[in-house]
Amino acid sequence: MSDFRRINLEWLDHYNLTESHDLMVLDDPIGTILDRGGVIYLAESDGKIVGSAALMKEEEGVYELAKMAVTESFRGKGISKLLMEKCLHAARQMGARKLTLFSNHQLQTAIHLYQQYGFRHVELKDSPFETADVKMELEL
Repeated sequence: MSDFRRINLEWLDHYNLTESHDLMVLDDPIGTILDRGGVIYLAESDGKIVGSAALMKEEEGVYELAKMAVTESFRGKGISKLLMEKCLHAARQMGARKLTLFSNHQLQTAIHLYQQYGFRHVELKDSPFETADVKMELEL
Protein backbone atom coordinates (compact mmCIF):
# COMPACT_ATOMS: atom_id res chain seq x y z
CA MET A 1 0.00 0.00 0.00
CA SER A 2 1.37 3.39 -0.91
CA ASP A 3 2.17 5.84 1.87
CA PHE A 4 -0.25 8.32 0.28
CA ARG A 5 -3.08 5.79 0.49
CA ARG A 6 -2.11 4.58 4.00
CA ILE A 7 -2.01 8.05 5.54
CA ASN A 8 -5.31 9.13 4.03
CA LEU A 9 -7.18 5.94 4.89
CA GLU A 10 -5.92 6.21 8.48
CA TRP A 11 -7.80 9.43 9.14
CA LEU A 12 -10.75 8.74 6.83
CA ASP A 13 -11.41 5.42 8.55
CA HIS A 14 -10.97 7.02 11.99
CA TYR A 15 -13.86 9.39 11.26
CA ASN A 16 -15.83 6.80 9.27
CA LEU A 17 -15.63 9.01 6.17
CA THR A 18 -14.05 6.65 3.62
CA GLU A 19 -16.15 6.40 0.48
CA SER A 20 -15.87 5.26 -3.13
CA HIS A 21 -14.60 8.62 -4.47
CA ASP A 22 -11.73 8.57 -1.96
CA LEU A 23 -10.80 5.03 -2.93
CA MET A 24 -10.86 5.91 -6.63
CA VAL A 25 -8.32 8.70 -6.03
CA LEU A 26 -6.19 6.76 -3.53
CA ASP A 27 -6.07 3.66 -5.74
CA ASP A 28 -4.91 5.67 -8.78
CA PRO A 29 -3.26 8.94 -7.73
CA ILE A 30 -1.27 9.08 -10.95
CA GLY A 31 -4.34 8.91 -13.16
CA THR A 32 -6.68 10.96 -10.98
CA ILE A 33 -4.26 13.67 -9.82
CA LEU A 34 -0.89 13.80 -11.57
CA ASP A 35 -1.94 13.00 -15.16
CA ARG A 36 -4.65 15.67 -14.92
CA GLY A 37 -2.27 18.47 -14.04
CA GLY A 38 -2.25 18.17 -10.26
CA VAL A 39 0.50 17.57 -7.73
CA ILE A 40 1.01 15.46 -4.61
CA TYR A 41 3.25 16.42 -1.70
CA LEU A 42 4.46 14.05 0.97
CA ALA A 43 5.94 15.07 4.32
CA GLU A 44 8.82 12.97 5.60
CA SER A 45 10.36 12.60 9.04
CA ASP A 46 13.37 10.35 9.66
CA GLY A 47 12.79 8.50 6.40
CA LYS A 48 9.11 7.83 7.10
CA ILE A 49 6.25 9.46 5.19
CA VAL A 50 4.04 11.13 7.80
CA GLY A 51 1.81 13.49 5.83
CA SER A 52 0.32 14.26 2.44
CA ALA A 53 -1.53 16.91 0.50
CA ALA A 54 -2.59 17.22 -3.12
CA LEU A 55 -3.79 19.80 -5.59
CA MET A 56 -6.28 18.35 -8.06
CA LYS A 57 -6.96 20.40 -11.17
CA GLU A 58 -10.67 21.07 -11.56
CA GLU A 59 -10.47 23.45 -14.49
CA GLU A 60 -8.08 26.08 -15.80
CA GLY A 61 -7.05 28.23 -12.81
CA VAL A 62 -9.05 26.23 -10.25
CA TYR A 63 -7.60 23.48 -8.07
CA GLU A 64 -9.02 21.41 -5.26
CA LEU A 65 -6.89 21.13 -2.13
CA ALA A 66 -7.33 17.44 -1.38
CA LYS A 67 -6.04 14.49 0.58
CA MET A 68 -4.37 16.56 3.27
CA ALA A 69 -3.58 14.19 6.09
CA VAL A 70 -0.97 13.68 8.81
CA THR A 71 -0.43 10.38 10.55
CA GLU A 72 -1.74 10.45 14.12
CA SER A 73 1.61 10.31 15.94
CA PHE A 74 2.83 13.39 14.03
CA ARG A 75 -0.23 15.63 14.45
CA GLY A 76 0.28 18.90 16.31
CA LYS A 77 3.84 19.33 15.04
CA GLY A 78 3.12 21.88 12.29
CA ILE A 79 3.21 19.43 9.39
CA SER A 80 -0.23 20.46 8.11
CA LYS A 81 0.90 24.08 8.02
CA LEU A 82 4.01 23.14 6.04
CA LEU A 83 1.90 21.14 3.59
CA MET A 84 -0.61 23.98 3.29
CA GLU A 85 2.12 26.53 2.58
CA LYS A 86 3.69 24.23 -0.01
CA CYS A 87 0.32 23.79 -1.73
CA LEU A 88 -0.45 27.52 -1.71
CA HIS A 89 2.97 28.31 -3.19
CA ALA A 90 2.57 25.62 -5.85
CA ALA A 91 -0.95 26.76 -6.73
CA ARG A 92 0.27 30.29 -7.32
CA GLN A 93 3.18 28.96 -9.41
CA MET A 94 0.71 26.95 -11.51
CA GLY A 95 -1.39 30.05 -12.14
CA ALA A 96 -4.31 29.12 -9.92
CA ARG A 97 -6.79 31.87 -9.21
CA LYS A 98 -8.91 29.83 -6.80
CA LEU A 99 -8.59 26.83 -4.50
CA THR A 100 -11.56 24.80 -3.32
CA LEU A 101 -11.83 22.05 -0.73
CA PHE A 102 -14.42 19.70 0.65
CA SER A 103 -14.52 18.61 4.27
CA ASN A 104 -16.76 17.38 7.05
CA HIS A 105 -17.92 19.34 10.08
CA GLN A 106 -16.29 16.74 12.40
CA LEU A 107 -12.84 17.90 11.27
CA GLN A 108 -12.77 21.11 13.29
CA THR A 109 -8.97 21.28 13.57
CA ALA A 110 -8.67 21.07 9.78
CA ILE A 111 -11.43 23.62 9.19
CA HIS A 112 -9.73 26.01 11.62
CA LEU A 113 -6.45 25.58 9.72
CA TYR A 114 -8.17 26.35 6.42
CA GLN A 115 -9.72 29.48 7.92
CA GLN A 116 -6.30 30.61 9.21
CA TYR A 117 -5.08 30.57 5.61
CA GLY A 118 -8.04 32.56 4.31
CA PHE A 119 -10.44 29.86 3.10
CA ARG A 120 -14.08 30.88 3.42
CA HIS A 121 -17.20 28.75 3.64
CA VAL A 122 -19.30 28.67 0.46
CA GLU A 123 -22.51 26.93 -0.49
CA LEU A 124 -22.07 23.20 -0.92
CA LYS A 125 -23.81 22.22 -4.13
CA ASP A 126 -21.37 20.23 -6.24
CA SER A 127 -19.59 17.77 -3.97
CA PRO A 128 -18.33 14.47 -5.35
CA PHE A 129 -18.45 13.18 -1.75
CA GLU A 130 -21.41 11.77 0.14
CA THR A 131 -19.91 12.67 3.52
CA ALA A 132 -18.72 16.19 2.70
CA ASP A 133 -20.92 18.80 4.35
CA VAL A 134 -18.43 21.68 4.15
CA LYS A 135 -17.06 23.44 1.09
CA MET A 136 -14.53 26.22 1.31
CA GLU A 137 -12.76 28.42 -1.23
CA LEU A 138 -9.75 30.67 -1.32
CA GLU A 139 -9.29 33.34 -3.98
CA LEU A 140 -5.61 33.70 -4.84
